[in-house]
Amino acid sequence: MPLDTPLDTPSSLPLAHGLLFADLYSVDGAGRIDARFTDYLRGADAPLADRLAAARTAPVALERKAESALMIAVGPHLEDFLAALFGIATEVRALEARHHELAPLYAVKRQFVQRKAMNGYKADIAATFDGPALRRELEAAAGEPLAGRSGELAFANAVTRWQQDDTANAAVLDLAARYAAWAAHTADGRAAHQGGVLFRAPRKLDFMKLVPVEATAVAGVGAWKLAGDHVRRRDGFALTDQGTDLCGSLDQAHYCIWCHEQGKDSCSTGLHEKKPTDGTPLANPFKKSPFGVTLAGCPLEEKISEFHKLRAEGWPLAALAVICVDNPMVAATGHRICNDCMKSCIYQKTDPVDIPQSETRVLKDVLALPWGFELYSLLTRWNPLNIHRPLPKAPTGRRTLVVGMGPAGFTLAHHLLNDGHTIAAIDGLKIEPLAPALSGITAAGKRAPFAPIRDVSVLQEPLEDRVMAGFGGVAEYGITVRWDKNFLKVIRLLLERRDRFALYGGVRFGGTLDAEGAFALGFDH
Repeated sequence: MPLDTPLDTPSSLPLAHGLLFADLYSVDGAGRIDARFTDYLRGADAPLADRLAAARTAPVALERKAESALMIAVGPHLEDFLAALFGIATEVRALEARHHELAPLYAVKRQFVQRKAMNGYKADIAATFDGPALRRELEAAAGEPLAGRSGELAFANAVTRWQQDDTANAAVLDLAARYAAWAAHTADGRAAHQGGVLFRAPRKLDFMKLVPVEATAVAGVGAWKLAGDHVRRRDGFALTDQGTDLCGSLDQAHYCIWCHEQGKDSCSTGLHEKKPTDGTPLANPFKKSPFGVTLAGCPLEEKISEFHKLRAEGWPLAALAVICVDNPMVAATGHRICNDCMKSCIYQKTDPVDIPQSETRVLKDVLALPWGFELYSLLTRWNPLNIHRPLPKAPTGRRTLVVGMGPAGFTLAHHLLNDGHTIAAIDGLKIEPLAPALSGITAAGKRAPFAPIRDVSVLQEPLEDRVMAGFGGVAEYGITVRWDKNFLKVIRLLLERRDRFALYGGVRFGGTLDAEGAFALGFDH
């Protein structure tokens, strides 16, 4: 983005509750926002407000299950508060409604397609069915097209209607079951609904054949290719993987069994070995995969099951708030970045829940809302679902030098800022400047007023046209075009807009500056 690009003005973001745009980025402002939310919650559910207040006074004493239950209870109230705060209640309600509109897909998939159709008609029987003929009969009964991905929701709604009187509709429900078995079990059926979710069942895992491939020939030479017609061209530098959409993300949220309720959320806490009956301590408490990989779960212990429950129930903002409790830098994780959570998923014999896809899609859906960046940015600093640290701490006066602005560096910088410290970050690479109205930093390195971001598209550009900005370390230079590097600008602004953060490019630690020189400049660490 050019340095002189015009943006919104602070007055263009009329926050509710008498709050100002500046309150979103200051410690005192976070306190005012928290006070408004506390009043809001008490007016909506006083006993719940008391539970939250009690948990904040003694967060360490709160058991994990109780903490999860509290977060899930407060989450919908936080969503309503944020929608009102940013004046986007209409847009948020529309997004929530889309969740509920798609809900029949997942109920019919689980209860009808998988349990009745696929179990009632096995693959060998389904292969004898005339799928297109069955679909024509069903379309006549439903009165609308049922073909392709776009017809899956209509199919689910029709089955839901017919099941309300399953005796009178027994014949058409059997037609639907046979069609569903054909669509799920056969190659032609899967091709007819390519990209859909309704008839896509989890695969049984063969760890020696995790990637389904088939033999082919290229110019007379034997080769292997992915099974089916899955081809992703990688010409040039355009983004080749847009990730899943809302429908696909919700499919994963409903596939998750929300096992935090039983304390079995191994995706978060690891897949544990059984403890010896004699009490002997285990050298390694975690199980290992068939490849010898330790299944320790998410390194951040992100509350995955909890955010999936809120997502499936139609609370996208609350789901993002849960993610941000343990993983505020979610823009730099998720799809194409990490999958330790998937490896430790409770589903070990079938496809695991695609947690990274689901996580990234939640963020994208929130960022796509008006003021979505500002909403996400706020949740990285003030988050009432974070029982242990809902507010950024007051300035400590301590100064820390963070060397390198790769994923470890920018994540460390974020947490140190929330702990009240002043951060100077350096990187050996040249850091390209951003527009002062965007970053709050002039070309001379001075602080300047910055503007709220209504539309996240101002932070995005086609990857084939994007100039490397220097920020992000391995995330900038070491990741292919399967990952959207526009997220790096999002991460950078989470830091650069904060008044106790300074970023310097072209400074090599051990060359331009060494440890002795850093302490001579007054750094505490």
